[in-house]
Amino acid sequence: MSLLAALSGIPALDNPSADFSDTPLWLSLVKAVLIFVFLLVQTLIVIWFERRVIGRMQQRPGPNRTGPFGLLQTLADGMKLALKEDLTPKNADKVVFILAPIIAGAMAFVSFAVIPIGPSVWMFGHHTPLQLTDTPVAVLLILAVAGVGFYGIVLAGWSSGSTYPLLGGLRSTAQLISYEIAMGLSLVAIFLYSGSMSTSQIVSAQRSLWFILPAFFSFAVYVVTMVGETNRLPFDLAEGEGELTGGFHTEYSSLKFAMFFLGEYVSMFTVSALATTMFLGGWQAPPLVTMINHGMFNHAWWGVLWFIVKLWSFMFFFVWLRGSLPRVRYDQFMRFGWKFLIPTTLLWVVAVASIRSAQLGYLGSGRLSLLGRSIPTATLLVVGVIAVVALSAAWVWDGRRAAAQQPVARPEEIDPFAGGYPVPPMPGQRLREPQPALSTAAGGPALSTVGAGAASPSAGSVDTMQQESDRG
Repeated sequence: MSLLAALSGIPALDNPSADFSDTPLWLSLVKAVLIFVFLLVQTLIVIWFERRVIGRMQQRPGPNRTGPFGLLQTLADGMKLALKEDLTPKNADKVVFILAPIIAGAMAFVSFAVIPIGPSVWMFGHHTPLQLTDTPVAVLLILAVAGVGFYGIVLAGWSSGSTYPLLGGLRSTAQLISYEIAMGLSLVAIFLYSGSMSTSQIVSAQRSLWFILPAFFSFAVYVVTMVGETNRLPFDLAEGEGELTGGFHTEYSSLKFAMFFLGEYVSMFTVSALATTMFLGGWQAPPLVTMINHGMFNHAWWGVLWFIVKLWSFMFFFVWLRGSLPRVRYDQFMRFGWKFLIPTTLLWVVAVASIRSAQLGYLGSGRLSLLGRSIPTATLLVVGVIAVVALSAAWVWDGRRAAAQQPVARPEEIDPFAGGYPVPPMPGQRLREPQPALSTAAGGPALSTVGAGAASPSAGSVDTMQQESDRG
């Protein structure tokens, strides 16, 4: 009974701070339509923005013909996709083949329902939050929906009845499992600092301090994982053109391909909005702006402006990565996720949990005055232990790296055929010169050269051949 009581008491202690009591059903439908239109318009803009920015980075103009500054180029591309022939492979599972892009596109929109775009405002005579809904476990809902969205990619690769899409789907499955774990672990520190998994509560908890400062490592891990989750360069391994000719959507065309295209960009907005909510204070104004006239720019519709500015800073980061970095190798990407991100994030969660326990007095009530502030003694001890462990790990890692960088003794001369197959020399090495050997021909003895590693006669066999030649 005590366990049931404890579990039943969790939601009551973790209620969302957003108040939807004055939000009728029709107003929720209006907000859902506004969010849908907002994401569609932002997708049209960001595709144009990406092509223009990368064009500037590569010293070319980018789209500049269709509409003013090329703004209508994305719309023209969408109409072109809609008018293209819709092809279905003969060996495809037609039902799953059609369902996969629908899943990938629809799931990208669902996660935005629990993202607070702004504070509570007056809208059509009602006081309602600029958020469609919120739950005590809203962040887990976002992670779950992101996992379901990847089923669209996996099913698309499997149902195409082709080799390259299947390989792309398999890559997506492994990529999802690897980086979904790291992403979830990176957000645990935010839950510990805010004491909630409700998005509105997390934003409210950042009124005095954005969580990007105390949870800086979680932010770094989340940025890496959000690029991997959205299949963007340098982690677009599920659709690598160099080795998979397009990957999971190789067999798709027309509007089905457009759904994958739309889902990718909407997912970029979703993970960027989650990063804004968890680490950058959500819709709240920057600290210096909140000091102007008692925070007049931190209320009502001003929150939408700050939210969009933070959102687009992440979108520029996506574009900058695509224009700057090459695609990583698949085994490097998986090794980085399993051998570095997940273990270090687990250690970081343990460290944050220890610090929060000390701050809340669970490890002792003693306090120490430092720089005019009263700090729990247990907090200082925990931070000291963490610092010593971190420095020791850095020292060990640096020693191993230095040992790995020691030059390996290599022979100056190598036999390229020693292993049975040709091996090129390393820098600073030279190939062993071929040894001369005598061979008999129809007209008499002749001189030939044989590589040292090939099937060359030994010194004794050379003498025997010379004697036989003399007798002949």
